[in-house]
Amino acid sequence: MRRAYIPQADGRQRPLGVRALADKIVQRAAVEVLKAIYETDFLGFSYGFRPGRSQHQALDALDTGRRTRKVNGVLDVDIRGFFDALSHEWLVKFVQHRIADRRVLRLIQKWLNAGVLEDGKRIRVEEGTPPGGSASPLLANVYLQYVFDLWVQAWRQKRAHGDVIVVRCADDIVVGFNSETDADQFRAELTERLKKFNLELHPEKTRLLEFGRDAIDQRQRRGEGKPETFNFLGFTHIGVKKKSHGRFTVLRQTIRKRLQTKLNEVKAELPRRMHEPIPDQGKGLRAVVGGHFRYYGVPRNQPALAIFRFRVGWHWHRSLSRRSQNGRVLWDRMRRLITRWLPLPSVCHPYPLRRMGVIT
Repeated sequence: MRRAYIPQADGRQRPLGVRALADKIVQRAAVEVLKAIYETDFLGFSYGFRPGRSQHQALDALDTGRRTRKVNGVLDVDIRGFFDALSHEWLVKFVQHRIADRRVLRLIQKWLNAGVLEDGKRIRVEEGTPPGGSASPLLANVYLQYVFDLWVQAWRQKRAHGDVIVVRCADDIVVGFNSETDADQFRAELTERLKKFNLELHPEKTRLLEFGRDAIDQRQRRGEGKPETFNFLGFTHIGVKKKSHGRFTVLRQTIRKRLQTKLNEVKAELPRRMHEPIPDQGKGLRAVVGGHFRYYGVPRNQPALAIFRFRVGWHWHRSLSRRSQNGRVLWDRMRRLITRWLPLPSVCHPYPLRRMGVIT
């Protein structure tokens, strides 16, 4: 397996495994069989890398749980370097617990022990499963099924004193609590639980914050200002009170870094396509803007969508104006091009409770 790196929004490089064609075919076939087995085991609050489940369903579940349960605090869980840190020894034990076929077990062990080819040298890897292979997402879900899902399911049934909601999408996890005591106890016990399986919480990115119906009033009484926000699956979740009737609600807005990163990609691509016909450029930008709207087009996020469209049009105008020394494009013409090629901001997803009610 050859190792490559892809840039992340925070500036780090994320390792990616590029496998040989034959290996991809074998992995894909094995994964289809394993999925049929494990889909009957995975719990309902697990959404990542599962057929028929999406990130937006995870977002819906989080908002619906917040509305239908008493939640006054949120633990935003970040497992440090999860895909690079999971233990091969524990992973094989977890698979053996469900799979009896030794041929399948040997295949999985070979994938884990294959190592990576970096700069022409083979490097043995004793921990982790680099993203990129067909089996990596499923094996990650199996690992977290035993390490986190089954444990948290038992914990909230036997140890919690108030309501607890859980949503997990791959290694992105949010846990909501009604009781502050429950939240503190859960974080401490989760830290010990992960340590047993070669994992750890990121000390800076894992945060316990007040978030819910009473959080705004409680923080105002203490003079601490607005409630803290948290990020989940590309959105910043902001607790506010509606001006019309004063009820608590959650705004989901595009994470600023995500929005800026996408704009930077557009800005870097436009000079490379500067001399292409304008219709070809327009079609490419329409696909980018439309794809952005299809993911981030949630209710009450229209201002962020409008900003994205405006900035794409602005970068396009600068690119077209640089095609020649005397070729500056007037804004009257540019507005016509933007109107023709860039779709208007649109809400592509219903309110979470409405969609979740239909699904369940």
